[in-house]
Amino acid sequence: MKLHEYQSKQIFSRYGIPIPKGRVASTASEAKSIAEELGGRVVVKSQVLVGGRGKAGGIRLAKDPAEAEQLATQILAMEIKGLPVRKVLVDEAAAIGQEIYLGITNDRAARKPVIMVSAAGGVEIEEVARTNPEKIIKSHIDPLLGIKDYQTRDIASSIDLPREYWKVFGEIVKGLWQAYSDTDATLAEINPLVITQDKRMVALDGKMLIDDNALMRHPDLAEMRDTDEDAPAEIEARKYGLTFIKLDGNIGCMVNGAGLAMATMDITKLFGGEPANFLDIGGGAGADKVAAAMRIILSDSNVKAILFNIFGGITRCDEVAKGILVAMDEVKPKVPMIVRLVGTNAEEGRQLLSNAKMITAETLADAAQKAVNAAKGI
Repeated sequence: MKLHEYQSKQIFSRYGIPIPKGRVASTASEAKSIAEELGGRVVVKSQVLVGGRGKAGGIRLAKDPAEAEQLATQILAMEIKGLPVRKVLVDEAAAIGQEIYLGITNDRAARKPVIMVSAAGGVEIEEVARTNPEKIIKSHIDPLLGIKDYQTRDIASSIDLPREYWKVFGEIVKGLWQAYSDTDATLAEINPLVITQDKRMVALDGKMLIDDNALMRHPDLAEMRDTDEDAPAEIEARKYGLTFIKLDGNIGCMVNGAGLAMATMDITKLFGGEPANFLDIGGGAGADKVAAAMRIILSDSNVKAILFNIFGGITRCDEVAKGILVAMDEVKPKVPMIVRLVGTNAEEGRQLLSNAKMITAETLADAAQKAVNAAKGI
């Protein structure tokens, strides 16, 4: 789950990371009032969950409250990469002396979190990695020990940070690590972390990604979710605890288990088909959950056939079959459906589906071939 800049910076502030004075506004008049409170030049920043806001004109400098109101009016009427701007962050303007990139994310290869720091701040880190990878300093974090003082000193020295800033830099790095760890984040990023001309170190921008699987531990963070960038089907899937990702193909897939879902998609492609989605109903799915998954798949007009591949371990095959039949009664599908059931109560499930004159298959290869042919109208 992505957090907006203002949400990320609010979290950073709780961990002692200095951020600019400012507040979020939903209207131009609110933006003007905030600018008046801050007194002086402000930055009006669109709050959308995409990159490239500055290039799109979504970040503007205002010299006074009247201009802040004018710019907020323009920005709030914008769409950036297809997403509407509903809020702006009005921050005090900073006189920037130096920009630094600072981020923490997971290094899956090393099986540890990693700090990434670059003196080339203010630029997308992917661009720095592509053009000047040597400018990115990395240091892995032992999740049991956390960040040690020597690490922050080594990093500060590696980016030629003036020694007078080493202490505050170390405190910011430790604060970012604590925020990252406590929120179950997969990314916590400050870009840029600036040294101002009056010798302060401030996080001018912030970005956090939270692990969806950990949101049950963070109901306060779950409430921050912005659904503007989510497809309606993905929003609906979350309500039922389904894992759903829309793809560009025309064969809908409903599977229980992420590994089995990947194998189903691979075999579908092997026989010349294109999956329309990744959908994992998980273990123990009852008829209501299966029916919800069916409705979500059928909401995609590109779907020409649906392939069900269910292994009945925790999930009983007869319950899945009942769910399919319930969904058929509700949705009235007009596309062929191919079902492969194996495992607990598979025979009972297949009997239910046979009575409804549905296409069944014994093996995954057979099911995939039938689905591909059905999607082609064969």
